[in-house]
Amino acid sequence: MEPILKVTDLSKAFSRAGRDEFLAVDHVSFEVQPGEILGIVGESGSGKSTIARLITRQIDATGGQIFIDGQDITRLRGRALIPVYAKIQMVFQSPADSFDPRRTLGDGICESLRNKGVAKAEREAKARALLESCGLPGTFLARYPHQVSGGQCQRVAIARAMVGKPDLLLADEPTTALDVTIQAQILALLKRLNREMGMSILFISHNLHVVRKLCTRVAVMEKGRIVETGPVDQIFFHPQAPYTQRLIAAIPTRRKL
Repeated sequence: MEPILKVTDLSKAFSRAGRDEFLAVDHVSFEVQPGEILGIVGESGSGKSTIARLITRQIDATGGQIFIDGQDITRLRGRALIPVYAKIQMVFQSPADSFDPRRTLGDGICESLRNKGVAKAEREAKARALLESCGLPGTFLARYPHQVSGGQCQRVAIARAMVGKPDLLLADEPTTALDVTIQAQILALLKRLNREMGMSILFISHNLHVVRKLCTRVAVMEKGRIVETGPVDQIFFHPQAPYTQRLIAAIPTRRKL
């Protein structure tokens, strides 16, 4: 089966004033299969979010390749990325920052449909249905980002990502800014979308407890490298890499199971 995402020997070097270059991502390789939820975990500075920015082509790779559904997108730019973004969408840690504060949430959800020439009534009906599928009333179409809570805004961001029925959702620390109860609701929503739509998810987080609840497989990053990959129970109950063992040992006892 062709992976929806394949990353091969991916690297990203950054220059620092007066200092040598450093590799934020150091020859990383992994795959996400159709319908899979892969978690990437590691401490702050391990390179997790840089991988997300590379995959979504916000920054250029120093080396390696990125394939979406078999297509090499590593060097694509501009309009050549339009069909790629139909297959992959991203949800961010701070969803409010990804919406225009001067426009309604409905405008944000409908933007891609409007760009495709979809009639107003049809795109609003679709946006309303997406909001409702994410647990929000259709009336939220008329609200502005500052008029909703963080958890509600994240649901709207997920609804916006679902407009084009992407094959892969890339979620970069999407629950970090939310309290535990709202975190659980967002995780349940992502699980349901994965189950009902067959959508693959690449879930990036430093929170091991959250990753264990959601993911089927986990890749552990340390200093820009993947040091261990495996099924979620293998990583949590039988970690092999010393770094992974330290991470698991650091989980508070009440949250280990």
